[in-house]
Amino acid sequence: MKGLKSTIAFAVVLIGLGAYIYFVTWKQPEGPDAGKKTDKVFDIASDKIDEIKLSTASGETVTAKKSGSAWSLTEPAAAPADEAEISGLTNALSSADIVRVVDENPSNLNDYGLSNPRVVVSFKAAGDKDYRHLYIGEKTPTGGDLFARRNDDKKVFLIAAFQENSLSKSAFDLRDKSVLKVDRDKIDSVDLTSGTQSVTLAKDGGDWKVTKPEQVRADFGTVEGLIGKLQTVRMKSIVAAEATPADLKKYGFDKPQAAVNLNAGSAKATLLIGNKTDDNNLYARDASKPMVVTIDAALLDDVKKGPDEYRRKDLFEFRAYNANRVEISRNGQSYMFERAKSGDESKPDTWKRSSPTAGTVDKDKFDAFLAKLANMRVSTFQASTANTGTDKPAMTVTVKFDDNKKEEKVTFGQSGSDVFAVRPNEPGAAKTDATDFNESVKTLEELGK
Repeated sequence: MKGLKSTIAFAVVLIGLGAYIYFVTWKQPEGPDAGKKTDKVFDIASDKIDEIKLSTASGETVTAKKSGSAWSLTEPAAAPADEAEISGLTNALSSADIVRVVDENPSNLNDYGLSNPRVVVSFKAAGDKDYRHLYIGEKTPTGGDLFARRNDDKKVFLIAAFQENSLSKSAFDLRDKSVLKVDRDKIDSVDLTSGTQSVTLAKDGGDWKVTKPEQVRADFGTVEGLIGKLQTVRMKSIVAAEATPADLKKYGFDKPQAAVNLNAGSAKATLLIGNKTDDNNLYARDASKPMVVTIDAALLDDVKKGPDEYRRKDLFEFRAYNANRVEISRNGQSYMFERAKSGDESKPDTWKRSSPTAGTVDKDKFDAFLAKLANMRVSTFQASTANTGTDKPAMTVTVKFDDNKKEEKVTFGQSGSDVFAVRPNEPGAAKTDATDFNESVKTLEELGK
């Protein structure tokens, strides 16, 4: 008997749920237009929208306006807008389809969650005096759609549930989350400070140099990669919009872990990095603003790199295709090679040996030899040349390249099984691959015959 009562109760629940789905989700309006699909919620092109107001379930109201082609937030606080997020929102408004009309004249909007909508999206397009409104209520029982209505129209219809991700946005979602504003093309130097370490990177024509603590060649890709990360660093949250001195101390800005200056002529943007957050992000701020935000902790690793990590790791700057003259000294023997241009684009250049004996060398073998030299890389740098063997060179290579406009010289030394190299006017020595060096020596001896 008890089991029978449970079965009956369960059946009543199923019948009730079925009736709800039929009368609320699936019931169709009567008449010739019954079941007819309406194309769009709004007949508007996304680029014609120039003002948006959002009211969300959290009680937050966000207003964004377009001036020219740029968007900015005006409420709850003035701030530049995230153009991609705004574009997603305007595109969602212009492309939203009415999946189906549920009720032409509902007696109770509360059935659909529309007497007090969870989300209200209001907007104005060019020429509009009043806002147009999209009211979004609850999800359907199946979860695939949302109940909605527009403007002052009582008609309830369905829109796809996935649209909520684009239409329901917070002020933080819609604001520009860039931490620093800087024109990358104008950056001419970068100062990195962390603890007692200070590194300065400066642009030299189209190249980069480390100028502090010592002046050496910098790796272009590594420096540009750092600048790219600094330019695109995004706030993950806003901790304090108007930080007080007490806030700054609390978050570690009385003694920042690191500081970065991006310099562009007389202009400067400074990023300060404070303590770690409880969730292992970092507190950060633009030094010119009172706001404290959080950023991804990975950036600190780049900022704390030592000067050697920004140095160029290629021993040579020339490449096999632009070398014109190569002079090599090894064990008291001199080798000299010069490119002989063919003067005919259909014929390749050749290489001539003038020392130790005159002759034409195998072009493919010599190009491979040059490529091996040009591709030699630094594994580690060391501050001193002591115990590197460079005081008694194992080989010295001088190359003229770029139509003899440039020249570079690299001196190699051996200490035990290790090979080191030094360049004029650069401090210390660089350890390089011994196998590459030994193979180059072997090929050189073959080319000298």
